[in-house]
Amino acid sequence: MSRVTIKEIAEKAGLSVTSVSFAFNNPSRLPEATVQRILEVAEELGYIPDPIARSMSTGRTGTLGILVPQPITEINRNPFLYEFLEGVAEVCTAAGYSLMIVPPLEGSVRRAISVSAVDGFLTLGLEVFKSTMRVLSQRDVPFVMVDGDPIEGVPAVNVDEVSGSHAAMTYILSEGHRDITILGIRSGKDGRYEEYTGTLHRRMEGYLSSLTAFNLELDHQRIQLIECSSTISGGHDGFHQLWRKKNHPTAVVAMSDIIAIGVIDSAKQLGIRIPEDLSVIGFDDISLSRLITPALTTVSQPLQRKGKIATELLVKCIEGDCNSSHILLKTKLIVRESVRSHI
Repeated sequence: MSRVTIKEIAEKAGLSVTSVSFAFNNPSRLPEATVQRILEVAEELGYIPDPIARSMSTGRTGTLGILVPQPITEINRNPFLYEFLEGVAEVCTAAGYSLMIVPPLEGSVRRAISVSAVDGFLTLGLEVFKSTMRVLSQRDVPFVMVDGDPIEGVPAVNVDEVSGSHAAMTYILSEGHRDITILGIRSGKDGRYEEYTGTLHRRMEGYLSSLTAFNLELDHQRIQLIECSSTISGGHDGFHQLWRKKNHPTAVVAMSDIIAIGVIDSAKQLGIRIPEDLSVIGFDDISLSRLITPALTTVSQPLQRKGKIATELLVKCIEGDCNSSHILLKTKLIVRESVRSHI
């Protein structure tokens, strides 16, 4: 069966081909009744618009891309993404956009940017190097940075991770803990936190500033840093690595909730009581953090709101109303049941 064309729709509706084209690509140029008549005829004939032809004629794909720093198989293991996407999806639905998750292609973010058919990007937690910026500029599509180091002239949305992580460590120290393991998100730096950038840098900055306020430091003995992937299995691995050591910590400060949840799960399997034997604190306040037992003490960040604000900025940029706002959202310490005093 041959594909229905807009010419056939025009003939059936008694209108010009141009009018039919406007109905699908720029309906504001036609009276509402005319648009409705064309859509009814199109449905009657079984017309399905060709998305490639439409994007060629309009210069738009109707799709937004989210650049993520990890393969989808790994990033999908962290509910952080789902809650962020709820905010993104709310704006996409209202503005009529589809959504594409864009992971590195064959290990290359640059290659992924080059081949993705989108009208704009949200860059989620990416370290934006000069080469990446060059490819984004060459694509000539707008982008908004999320959880990255803001740069001049580019819209950005971040949370105040420095004060959030400072609050988390201060709470642990105020409860008397001095044998502490920071379970950081794997960075590729092998624990050289001085080289961290973006989210990891800001969270470490908060932890370290709190330690300094208590006249303490990361000495890799009583207070140590171990990196692991930001997944439940990463939390398992991080816990077993620290528990194999001779001296066990009394508290774990995890850089993400999903790592903290993995720690709690592994500890329970070994008969280690939370928080009686080991206190655990996270960061993010994903929904699962209040559903586990014991409920996780954590730092809350507005994940859905962050996604919504970033997407609103991106849609405005696509529509020609771009500004380079750098928005910083607040965090809040949420005290639940996974930390116990060690005084």
